[in-house]
Amino acid sequence: MGLGALSGIQLKIKSAKSDLKEIADLSQPLPELITSANLIRANEHLTKTNSKQSELITYYDAYTQHLETLLETVFEIQDDLKNLLREQSKLIEKTPKKAKRTRK
Repeated sequence: MGLGALSGIQLKIKSAKSDLKEIADLSQPLPELITSANLIRANEHLTKTNSKQSELITYYDAYTQHLETLLETVFEIQDDLKNLLREQSKLIEKTPKKAKRTRK
């Protein structure tokens, strides 16, 4: 679960957004059709839009889960680094300082 997975999900999100835009462009009623035909087209449009929006939500959910996992890993690394710094600081404090020599 790394950056490659995030990139794949980002591509799916972009594709779903593009599909939604295309569907929205096709939703305008055509004056040459009768009202019932336009209602059927509108219903089909709403069905496609709903499907794409559900798909988009699924991709965003997966994307969010991947980001949360990566962020959790970053925080764990940060804690490990803090602990290492504390240990090194303690070691530095424990090492005896050499006495300074004075010249006569």
